[in-house]
Amino acid sequence: MASAGTGTARAAGGGRGVLLTLCAGQFLMTLDSSVMNVSIATVSADVGTTVSGIQTAITFYTLVMAAFMITGGRLGRIFGRKRVFAVGCVIYGCGSLTTALAGNLAVLTVGWSVLEGIGAALIMPAIVALVAANFAPPDRPRAYGLVASAGAIAVATGPLVGGLFTTYLSWRWVFAGEVVVVLVILAFTRRMAESPAGVPATPVHQGHQGRQEATGDQQGAAGDQQGAGGEQSRRPRGWSASLDLTGTGLSALGLCLVVYGVLRAGSWGLVRPKDGEPAWLGLSPACWLIFAGLCTLRVFLWWEERRIARRRPALLDPAMLRNRTLRGGLTSFFFQYLLQAGLFFVVPLFLSVSLGLSAVETGVWLIPLSATLLAAAVGIPRLLPHASPRRIVRLGFLALLGGIVIMIALLDLGAGPEIVTLPLLLAGLGIGALASQLGSVTVSSVADEDSAEVGGVQNTVTNLGASIGTAVAGTVLIASLTTSFLAGVRDNPAAPPDLAAQATVRLAEGAPFLSDQDLRSGLAAAGVPAQTTDVIVDENARARVTALRASLAVLALVALFATVFTRRIPPRQLAGSGRGPSATG
Repeated sequence: MASAGTGTARAAGGGRGVLLTLCAGQFLMTLDSSVMNVSIATVSADVGTTVSGIQTAITFYTLVMAAFMITGGRLGRIFGRKRVFAVGCVIYGCGSLTTALAGNLAVLTVGWSVLEGIGAALIMPAIVALVAANFAPPDRPRAYGLVASAGAIAVATGPLVGGLFTTYLSWRWVFAGEVVVVLVILAFTRRMAESPAGVPATPVHQGHQGRQEATGDQQGAAGDQQGAGGEQSRRPRGWSASLDLTGTGLSALGLCLVVYGVLRAGSWGLVRPKDGEPAWLGLSPACWLIFAGLCTLRVFLWWEERRIARRRPALLDPAMLRNRTLRGGLTSFFFQYLLQAGLFFVVPLFLSVSLGLSAVETGVWLIPLSATLLAAAVGIPRLLPHASPRRIVRLGFLALLGGIVIMIALLDLGAGPEIVTLPLLLAGLGIGALASQLGSVTVSSVADEDSAEVGGVQNTVTNLGASIGTAVAGTVLIASLTTSFLAGVRDNPAAPPDLAAQATVRLAEGAPFLSDQDLRSGLAAAGVPAQTTDVIVDENARARVTALRASLAVLALVALFATVFTRRIPPRQLAGSGRGPSATG
């Protein structure tokens, strides 16, 4: 049970202003992952580098953010969540200003990748904890739903925002605008409630759970919420007073290796190296990097257990990860962001490349997803406050599955942009339903004072899911495009006899996903005859559709698979928080 002081703070601090501030922070942190994807060529020309240089900066931003997310959550525990949130905003604002003024790639990397990455690693775990500090348990599903929907809407509207600024003003104004938003957020931060830094866990009144039915899954949910007193005994005096530097290094190294391996899998190959790419002992470096990262993370958990056994401060208590309800929430978060990232990778490709729409037009066609996402995230907690989280999460994944399957059915050669409307409406409902429950499930499964650590782990899991979603969708897309194109050329009677052999050699590393116009221009520049060009463009158009369907089919299988893990989500809204993890399963 939360202390009376904390409850008063929540009553005073919880409100629209606080929620709007946290939503603005989440929106800003997520916007950077998508806003410049449509402007890479323009940015690279402005700062005197190549497209690959800008892509490296984007990758480095993801690595910095993922590497220090757990540490950011821990710092919130030591120094206070509101203070760390404010410091993170200052660092992020400095990074945005540096990026807006950058004249070369080095300055851009410092501002965008390093400063903004560190700022995001401090801000995002603090947001999770500040919702818990400012809103009572019954109000948290709606608050977490709005915060999560703000992030998802940022992903959906990023191409539109980036396209508008790049087309009519300059990409630099995006980052200049972020500085203004950061200043506004800082002005409203003082209204937030904050529990003192380093507050020890409050023991639970065990009899509270007697109000729940002691049957089946509800016993497991109750057990997950109990035992803060037992958990407290694992923690040494001064648990919140210092930072485990060795643990910080191990977690950062492990997460960097895993995320970088996933990000490079599309270029190098996941297990078997692509032709012309490096190979380590006959396997792709991506495979080895992911393996090394997982081993490092296992050493990190062993190190944390060792420090706790010796009653020394630790970065993370591994016992938290044995919490059945928390694991269920984190697993669902992983699948949500994997599907979300994969969908936001495939659909814009269809709109911008296959149909040749501009960045602004592509962003407009993504608006239906944002609308239903926000409606579900806000409406479900308000209209169905006592609905089963497990049922809502399961229906969310099924809605995502339905939207993806419908798009597969509608996607065909000659299809227009209107075919994405219904699938995106359903996908938005699904993501909104997940957003309305999962944040509350994870935080309510542990003590309130552990919410910052949970925020760090949660954001690490979601970043990993998003990275894997993009990598999987991209890998399947290119592999299917290559296979389909080569098969089409071989079977096309109008194709020159030697075209299939030449294409097999040139596309061994994977066919590029190009629009008809770009492909015609490239072939004309290479001196390819008009008849051969027509065959190549026609077969490429058919192969694009097949490749998009293949990527969507993989995402549909993932959505179906994700429903299996929803049984770990509690069947009823948790009665409250302020409880420590104890149950295992």
